[in-house]
Amino acid sequence: MGFDDVLKKYFDRVYTEVDFVKKTYSSLKDLGFNDDNTIAATCICRDEISQTLRSIIKHMWGEAFNLSSLAGMFFAGKTGLAAAMHHAPVEDGKERYVFYALPHVAIDADGKLGVCRREGREGASIACGALAAFQKEMAGGKLNLLMDNEDVEQSLLKTRLLGEIPYGKVPDLIELTKITQTAIQADIERTLNKVVNKDRSNYAVITGIQIHGPESNYIWPAECYAVVNNKVEKLKV
Repeated sequence: MGFDDVLKKYFDRVYTEVDFVKKTYSSLKDLGFNDDNTIAATCICRDEISQTLRSIIKHMWGEAFNLSSLAGMFFAGKTGLAAAMHHAPVEDGKERYVFYALPHVAIDADGKLGVCRREGREGASIACGALAAFQKEMAGGKLNLLMDNEDVEQSLLKTRLLGEIPYGKVPDLIELTKITQTAIQADIERTLNKVVNKDRSNYAVITGIQIHGPESNYIWPAECYAVVNNKVEKLKV
């Protein structure tokens, strides 16, 4: 199977990165969010090939607060989330913020999972490298879950995600990326429920998966919604 076949197998719909951010911006604008009254925050992988999405978000929303970790995991916690919220503009007594949370995966022209090319490097490269390393450990049956103080984020990633995987199962890389997306969303939502004041704040959570193809990047949208005046509004994406 080639890239298009694998994309259709795993993802029911995708958008270009530009179209995805435009669609979410347009939907949120209808709910009172815009680049003048809202701060964006990003939770995407540290990988340089993921930063195209961050650049587009910056273009639409302005400078974004960076909550990112390896694989896009949310490890900033209450302190990081509260900092992003406290930097938001205040309009009509309301703070507004939008959180973009997306792990990533590559698919090459031949449909190989996790494989991409990076400019200036010969041969194939890997994305997401952190998730691929975790998947390789599981497949090899030698999973090290000890905290490595010289590799803190990867240690936290493995511990957090292992709890979402049925015992004995070794997901492929796209399945693992979807598990990661669900975990990131759950962690952000749980922390939001602890720190956000919904009486004086409106916010949005935009989740999905960033996909690196042989020619372009795409976004598969997962849960995308806003909480406006304590009411959940599903976004049309």
